[in-house]
This record gives sequence, C-alpha cells and structure tokens, in this order.
Amino acid sequence: MPSDHVVVLHRWTDSYADYASYLDHSEHRVSYVTTPRARAALPAAAAAVAVVPSTEDRAAVRAAVDRLTAEHGSPARIVALHEVDLDVAAELREELGVPGETPDRLRPFRDKLAMARRLAAQDVPVPPTGPAPDHAAVAAFADRHGWPVILKPVRGTASSHVSRLDGPADLAGYAFPPGVPLLVQSYLPHGILHVDGVAADGDLRVWRASRYLNTCLDFTHGDALGSVEIDDPVLLKAVGEFTRRAVLAMSADPWVFHLELFASADGSEPEFHVLEVGARPGGAEIPFVWREVHGVDLMAAAVDIQLGRPLPAFPHPAGPAEDGGAGGYGGWLLVPTPAARPCLVVAATPQTGLPDGPYAERLPAPGSRLADLPGYEHSGARFRFRGRTGAEVERAVTRTAARLDYRCEPVDPSRPPHVVLVGTGGRVYREYALRDAAAHGRVSTVNDAPADWELPYLDGHLVADTGDVDALTRAVAEALAGDAAPAGLLTWSEVLLERTAEAAERLGLPHMTPQAVRNCRDKLRTRQLLERAGLPSARYAVAHGLDSALAAAERIGYPVVVKPRALAGSSGVVLAGSPDELAALHRHADRAAFAGLDPLDGLLIEEYLDGPEISLDCVVLAGEVHCVNLARKRIGYPPFFEEVGHLVSPWHHEPWADETTDLVTRIHAALGVTTGVTHAELRLTARGPRLVELNGRLGGDYIPLLGRLATGVDLTAAAMDAALGRVPDLRPTRDDCAEVRFLYPGQDGTVARLDVAGAREVPGVERVVALAEPGQQLLLPPRGVVPRLAAVVATGPDAAACDRTLTEALNRIEATITPAEEA
Repeated sequence: MPSDHVVVLHRWTDSYADYASYLDHSEHRVSYVTTPRARAALPAAAAAVAVVPSTEDRAAVRAAVDRLTAEHGSPARIVALHEVDLDVAAELREELGVPGETPDRLRPFRDKLAMARRLAAQDVPVPPTGPAPDHAAVAAFADRHGWPVILKPVRGTASSHVSRLDGPADLAGYAFPPGVPLLVQSYLPHGILHVDGVAADGDLRVWRASRYLNTCLDFTHGDALGSVEIDDPVLLKAVGEFTRRAVLAMSADPWVFHLELFASADGSEPEFHVLEVGARPGGAEIPFVWREVHGVDLMAAAVDIQLGRPLPAFPHPAGPAEDGGAGGYGGWLLVPTPAARPCLVVAATPQTGLPDGPYAERLPAPGSRLADLPGYEHSGARFRFRGRTGAEVERAVTRTAARLDYRCEPVDPSRPPHVVLVGTGGRVYREYALRDAAAHGRVSTVNDAPADWELPYLDGHLVADTGDVDALTRAVAEALAGDAAPAGLLTWSEVLLERTAEAAERLGLPHMTPQAVRNCRDKLRTRQLLERAGLPSARYAVAHGLDSALAAAERIGYPVVVKPRALAGSSGVVLAGSPDELAALHRHADRAAFAGLDPLDGLLIEEYLDGPEISLDCVVLAGEVHCVNLARKRIGYPPFFEEVGHLVSPWHHEPWADETTDLVTRIHAALGVTTGVTHAELRLTARGPRLVELNGRLGGDYIPLLGRLATGVDLTAAAMDAALGRVPDLRPTRDDCAEVRFLYPGQDGTVARLDVAGAREVPGVERVVALAEPGQQLLLPPRGVVPRLAAVVATGPDAAACDRTLTEALNRIEATITPAEEA
C-alpha cells in the first residue's frame, strides 16, 4: 500500500513535468489539484484528482486539498512547480504544518521589492528600484534616477502589466491596473541574459547561460522572443562568477533558479545587474531544452528539493562544457499569436525538417482556434533548437522567425456559431437530433459517405476517412476554414468518439480529452480508476480464456456479468449464474464484435449489480457536472441485456436522487471528464447506486428526445453549446413523462410486412418509427444485435398514462414475420 500522501498543484497542458517519473505512484499516494484544461496531462496512476477553476483561486484550492486530505490523509509534502502556484503551495504548507518552503522564505523570490533589497544588501548590483503606489511616487523616482522607467507588478510573471514610460507625458497617460501593487525601476538599455540551474551546498551544482533575442517586454507587444545558449568562454566565466554571488545572496538552501541579468559590455569587462530571479525552473521552452539537449530535468530537481530528497549528480557541474556538452547548445523561439484572441489560425507553416529548422515545434494547425489563455505555454508558435555552436543555433532561430508564415484572424463572437458534427449515424435513430442541432445553430458534417437525408439540415458537408484521425482533423479544419465564427466539434457516435476527441485537441476546440474518452471506453480502466478514487463500484477481474473467467467468477461470487472491455450497445454482455452457465455463455462474450471498435484484450468479469437500471445524462462544463436527464431502463431477453425501452419521468424526489447525483459527479472527476455531454448507466442496488459504465457522448435510443419531451431541456442543443464552450440553458420548463418502447419479433425470421399507421392514431403517441423493412432478417439475442421492428414514443402526465398509450399503440402495429426455418 502507498505510504505517505503527496499533493501536487498542476496547471500545464503540455508535458513540462513528468510526475510519473518523479514520484513513484505505487509508493506514494499522489493526488493532484488542477484545472479542467490541464487535467489530461496528469498521470493515469494518480490516487485522486481535484479540479478547480484556477489554481490561483486560494479558496477553491484549499477546499480541494481538504477533500483530498479527508480521502487520503494529511499531506506529507506539497509540490508546486509553476511560479504562479508557489505562493498558494507555501501558504498551504504553513497552514497544514507541511515541511517545505513557507511564505516568509518564498517572499524575496516573489516580491520583487524584497528581492531588490536583499540583493542590494549583499552588494549584488540591481537597477534602482522603489514602490510605485501612484503617479506622484513614479514622478519622484524619475526625478532622482531619470527617465525612462519600467513599471511592473511587485508580484508577477511573464511580463504581465509591465510598461516602459519614457517621460512625464507617458506617466500622465498611464492608468494603474486596479488591485495590482507596482514597483518602478530604472530602465537599463542593456542586453538581457538568463541563467538557469540548481544551487546547493553553497555552490552552483549545474547551470547554463543564455542570451535573449529581443526582450520579454517586447514579446508582450507582439514581437517574437528567442533565446540562445552562450558559448563564449570569457563571458561564461564572468556570468558564472556573478551568478554564484547573486544566487548565494538570495538563499543558502538548495533551489532551482531562473536568473535574469542585464549585461553591459561598455567597458573591457562585462557588468551585470540582476533584473529578477525566480526560485523555480525557467519558463518558455527552457525545461524542454534542458531535458532534450542536455539530459537534465530541472523539474525533477525541483521535485527532489520540495520532497526533501538528495539531488542527483549533474553533468558538467561546474558549468557548461566548452563544447556545450554531448548535446551541444540549445535555444528556443516563441512567436506570439498575430491577432487578438480568441482567433482562427489561417496559416502556420511547419518548420521541423527544414534546413536550419528546429528539432521540435508546437505549432497550431490551420483551422484551429486559439483561446485567450495566459502564459508562454499558450503564447502561439513554439520552437526548440540545438546546434554545435551558439552562432549556429542563433542562425536557425533567426531564419525560422523570418520564413515562418503564421497568420490568424480574430473570432467574431457576433457571427452565428458553427459546429462540425462527425458521423450523423442512422436516420431512424438520429434524424431528430440533427434536426434539433440545426435548429440551434449552423451544422456541418464530416462523414465517410456523401450527405443524403442530412442535406436539409446542413450548412456544409465533407467526405473523409473518419477512421483516420489525420484525415478527420484535416476535414474538420477545412470545414471551419475561413469562418471566423465561434466553432465547435461534436460526435454522438461511440465509434468515432476517440478520434473526434483527438481532432478537437489538435484544433484547440472544446471537447472531452482523448484520455478521458479512453477512460470511459475501456471498462476495465473505468473500474480501476473508480477503485483508485475510493468510489463505490463493482468487484471485477479481467479474464483471458474460460479457465481464467471461471476462476475470477469464483472469487467474485455468482451471478457475474461477463462483458468485452470496450464494445458498445451491450454487445457480448451476458449474465452467468453458475459455472455451467458461464461455460455456455463465455464464447458469446469472447467472440462479440461491434463495427469500428476494438474490444481490447480480455473479458471483464464483474459482480452483478442487482436493482433497477437507470441512465443519467449530464452536461459537463469546466469540470462542473450538471445532471439533467434521468431515464429508467427496460431490460429484456435475459441472460442478455437488451434495452427494450426507456422512461423519462420525475426523479428528483426519489430517496436515491442526491446520492446518485453526488456519485456521478465524483465519477466524472475520477475519469477526467471535464467537458461535454455524457450518458451514465447505473444500477440502484440495495447498497446504493453503482456505475455500470459512463459514455462520453449523447445517449442513444431516443433518450435525449424523451428528455426534451418530458422536461423541455434539449440535450442536443446543450451538446452544441458545450462543443462551443458555452453554458447551455438547462432549466426545465415542465416535469412530465415520456417513454419509448421497442417492438421485437416474436421469433427469428424475415420481415414480410410492417404497418405502423394504426399506432400513430393513438392519442398520446408522439411518434412511431419503423426500424425494419420488408426483406430484412431479424435474429433475437444472442444471435442478432438490436433486432427491432419499430419504436413508439409516447408522452403523458405520469408513467401509467405512458404505459397505457404504448400498450395500445404497439397492439395496433401489424407485422408479419416469416420464420427463419421457412425463409
């Protein structure tokens, strides 16, 4: 069993930190506090994940840590690697009595006034610096030290709210940002270096110096920002000596540092002033370059320090090798987005593989949308370089910046939104949904075949191989190209869900993440994650072969449910009440298939959850789960789980309602589902509600239609809004009942005649849909899959009224089946 509890505050979406390699998740109970957008970057082995709107929201983070503490015990350590999260982590350590950096120890690194005072007190040069509470203070400072001056937050990052004022006129027109304490500093017209590394035991353990191409301030004004590692041995010697002075003046404790220096070469010897220093790994591409070019993981060193572990040996501990080391020299380039966000990427030419090109890039694809997100991670186009000399790296950075064609167009929120739907599905089951979607906004489709019945509802259509994520992504980008309206991506197909999620991730569109989709699709993974999160579930085992299945069932106890790990539509799902039944039914489950889905390796053997089965449709926005539409399932043809009907009726008064909504909310968090519309299937057992499975898409079998008829809430419209990142209207306008019942043949055979006209005349019938046609063969379970003749949908004030209507309507359907042996 894992011993101590480690809490990690995390905010990156990219792989800046490899927590799984830093922390043995089987040795420690590692839980995370993160944001909806960053949730997907976390290790699958996390003991628990708490999602908050922002890791800067102190109240939300503290509440999340309290919940994690209640579940997994008091934290032994708290880890935070991003500069913005250091303050909250320090406060939590102090409040909870956790070892590590406290607010007092952190203050000189986060409070730039305190930083300047500490350095000056140790005779380390810094530009003249003072508080800037108002215009008068800045004017007085400029009278003493001259113009220009720099105004910046006392606590800040990524040059946010940093301004240069060249004289009294600039000051007179300057508006102080509300609630942001500022300092004023003399402007130094020197080049800027950054030095990154690790200090411990009174010395620098490892370090490297780089020269900025342009400045961070210019980057905030729309200019590209680059960095190249220095290879001049004379300059490196001077930088190393100054860095040692500055770093030791700040702290004698072990720490990872990011030091920025003004470097003047006016005299024979370079002169340095400290711009600022952070007690954390550098931002931008610095952690990646160190890891990929030099084989040193600064994030790992920071985790070691925060956990109180000894630091490893570093290559070239005295500083950079004369040849840069085994990987040579590194550099990076950030190109800001050339339009106000949110925006549509019009052009972005890849640079990897070109002469003097980068070895790695993060470049948004044309057709993708860029949200308005803070930090260098989301700055625009990002590139990383390596070379044998600093000059070689600088040439590559310069040439990449010169030849890059990167153009964007602002999204116009006033334009009608545009949602691309991947896979429309069968007309009989999904035409109502496409009609509802089109009534709510513009819809284009991407399908494997040309549009047919869909055409009256569409704004556009493209044919593409939806089984190929690259082809699918290109088609979605083409469908949205040149359209700067708000955009979204949606599918209600289980088969296409994972590829749609991958396309959405590449194109920057709101969607459930691919990892969350996989967590739902793989039923074994679902059970494992629920178990790890401490949520009530079903006993389970994975079996390979009949002997393994029999042994698993013996451990769990009969009856057991046998199911493929990753199919759909109850394909291959059976109930076995004894070893003999399991032996007889095992082949049915083991050989089950569903077109377009991989069943994955092994069968899942689960405890049978006795009790009524329900489904609960939810809308998830930024990690907040809204439980909307509950349907009571009708199951037939035992030992198989054929869904023969669904009833949506009032449910909030039920004694199990609150427990069910709480469990479903926690299940979404455990599986990493933070965006989209979901369809949860549960059993109401004597021990409480238990999950059967969670599907990451709109429910089937007309369930969303039933919800609209019974409550007035349109789940299809809600799915459209969620795909656009918008909050849908989920307010019910009525509390009636709506039910669908499916008509099955009495025996295997071929449909000779089907007449549903009589059923349509029954009062209370909302619609009748013929699901089969003459000449179609229907085989009952287990020989056939969903062998339905017709669907009848009815509405009424209560369940009894729906039942009477459906019974009469189904009796009026005339069907002639030629038995299989006569066909």
